[in-house]
Amino acid sequence: MSLTIEQLTDEVLALPDEARALLADRIVESLDPADNERIRGLWVAEATRRVNEVRSGAVQAIDGESVMAEARALLKR
Repeated sequence: MSLTIEQLTDEVLALPDEARALLADRIVESLDPADNERIRGLWVAEATRRVNEVRSGAVQAIDGESVMAEARALLKR
């Protein structure tokens, strides 16, 4: 038995957030696999650039707790 798009949508929306996010990611990746490899390469280059900036001292890392505290403070304004 195959599901209609509406039935499938209902089933997917009933999944937990994390499962829906994973499914959405897999669906998007399936649309154009060749482009995904290019995008992955760009992200690897960006991550490498950022790591090099931190290691060289060009930028200073900020711990996640501090960033979140600052974001919460800004949202309270």
